[in-house]
Amino acid sequence: MSEEILQNEESGQTKEPAGPDVKEGQAAGEKEAVVAGVHNYSREESYVWPEDPRVLKKLEWFRDQKLGLMMHWGPYSQLGIVESWALSDADADWSRGGIDWEVTGEEFKKEYFNLNKTFNPLRFEPEKWADLAKEAGMKYLLFTTKHHDGFCMWDTQYSDYKITAPDCPFHTHKYADICAHLFESFRKRGIGIAAYFSKADWHVDSYWKDDTPKGKFKSRGPSYRPAEDPEEWERFVTFTHNQIKELATGYGRLDAMWFDAGWVCERAGQDIRLGEVIEQVRKVQPGMLCADRTIGGPYENYVTPEQCVPEKPLSIPWESCITLGTSFSFRYEDTYKSPREVINLLIDIVVKGGNLAINVGPQPDGRLPEGAIRTLKGMGAWLSVYGEAIYGTRVCAPYKKGNIGFTRKKETVYAIETFAKETDPVENTVWIPYEGEVHEITAMGDDKVVSFTGEAGGYRVMLEAHEYESTPVARVFCLK
Repeated sequence: MSEEILQNEESGQTKEPAGPDVKEGQAAGEKEAVVAGVHNYSREESYVWPEDPRVLKKLEWFRDQKLGLMMHWGPYSQLGIVESWALSDADADWSRGGIDWEVTGEEFKKEYFNLNKTFNPLRFEPEKWADLAKEAGMKYLLFTTKHHDGFCMWDTQYSDYKITAPDCPFHTHKYADICAHLFESFRKRGIGIAAYFSKADWHVDSYWKDDTPKGKFKSRGPSYRPAEDPEEWERFVTFTHNQIKELATGYGRLDAMWFDAGWVCERAGQDIRLGEVIEQVRKVQPGMLCADRTIGGPYENYVTPEQCVPEKPLSIPWESCITLGTSFSFRYEDTYKSPREVINLLIDIVVKGGNLAINVGPQPDGRLPEGAIRTLKGMGAWLSVYGEAIYGTRVCAPYKKGNIGFTRKKETVYAIETFAKETDPVENTVWIPYEGEVHEITAMGDDKVVSFTGEAGGYRVMLEAHEYESTPVARVFCLK
């Protein structure tokens, strides 16, 4: 792709682009935007600050939020496998590992595309989801309106492959238009809305079709070269624009639209003219953020590291999207991160200037997994006491030293002491490596500061003796 693409070195995934659809418009030696379903993220130095003051204002809002709930949900949840990717023959080597059906790839794809006929999440209760998100301290929702498989979780007028279609048994349910009810439930609780939307669509025939030289073999890009069939490509562009505008004009206020499928871009020969439609949308949704992942330029308003955290603070708006379990989509008998793990992760991200979008994959019946619920409630318990040190803050040098991270809000610096394990010792004396001038140090929660002394390189804080039932997740000190 281009220098704007930063390989996700922390994932250890490196591989040259595969398939002609990916290589088109790509220079030799450039890295893929997506490897094994994981997106890279754009370089800090390539970021383009928006010029629209309304977008800049919304960016400041975004940077205040710190914590979002990401949700991948669709008919694929019935199988408990990775969303969409197993449909791509070129990605079969890594995406079909959990499938033990004795069928051909073609039979599998047919079965997958028929999952809409059995998707019936009768236990979906959007109000309960929103209540839990509020309790967990979530400030915005990032929901998959459509993944690469093309299944629409809203009542689109441009596709019959949707939750409200007659062949989907859920279409008669009172919450059938899932996006409409979910968005409204979250808005009522003051939670922002970001709509995930895949720029690729593997179900619509203007993107994937069989009457091409590639035949039934499919890879993540279109089954034809857009430059060789511009009329067909224009049909896909029109379809995509129509769906984006439909979401932006018929589903209430959107704070952001989050565009996945980084291989769909101009430099790969797949120009959907996203900027054109976003400018139209912003006439209806002034200041709406656009996250065109891995593309850089004026329509990637914030960058999105996936399943990783940058090693150093970034001075631009960013958001790490990380799974609460082991998968973005629902997985049977999955294991979930503990509240301690997620809060420590959140602190590491916030002290580096970013947001955390923690992903929960709902069950096929419409409920959230019990393991995920326990962690979300645990997160909320900590944030209800210490959230002041997280929400609305900005980076503060020295950012992080050892197990202490720093944030700032106006004249207050927050020193956040984390404990990675339940067995970590908790001392009554704490060394805070902050070299700025401090006149007062207090502790949040039940801890009480007895005294503090300034020494070379920081402050030594003495706490009143306190008996803990267990090692705290983190303690917070306020420096003024």
